Amino acid sequence: MGTRPQHAAAYRHMCGLLRKQRNDAELTIRELGAKLGKPYSFVSKVERGERRIDPIEFIAWCKACGVKPAEAIQTLV
Repeated sequence: MGTRPQHAAAYRHMCGLLRKQRNDAELTIRELGAKLGKPYSFVSKVERGERRIDPIEFIAWCKACGVKPAEAIQTLV
């Protein structure tokens, strides 16, 4: 059995990037959850790699943190 995608190094890197975006925007987990219309547990689980995030959610997260999604993707490649 292979490594689950959310545990791959690249996925963990993305989770760290999302956490950094939130911290740089000076948002708490609860504040970002409210901006996204999601419970705070969604934010926490994404940052810990316990919940996968889809591309639409990634874009919304970036925008909520004041980051251009295309620029965020460039840091991942």
